[in-house]
Amino acid sequence: NVPKFLKDDLPLFENIISDLFPGVERPKVDYGDLEGTIKESCINFSDTIQLQATEIFMEKIRQLYDTTQVRHGLMLVGPPGGGKTVNWKVLQKAITKLAKQ
Repeated sequence: NVPKFLKDDLPLFENIISDLFPGVERPKVDYGDLEGTIKESCINFSDTIQLQATEIFMEKIRQLYDTTQVRHGLMLVGPPGGGKTVNWKVLQKAITKLAKQ
């Protein structure tokens, strides 16, 4: 549910969770080969475009992936030029490449 929160609401959510489950740490997700394939998809995005796989961009792609695993439908919203289209296209390329392996 983290991708659905505004950045200002995230600390509040994490505090509520820590109050409900004291001493329990959120498990770290292992994305396996997906992580490296996403980076490759950024570098080889197209013949003319190479993207930088910054940590913020990678986190947004991981959040989109996590959302697609638990939702039947979703909508990417944000300002023009915010990276919405490139985000899903990179994830699409990465998942397609993994499926072919």
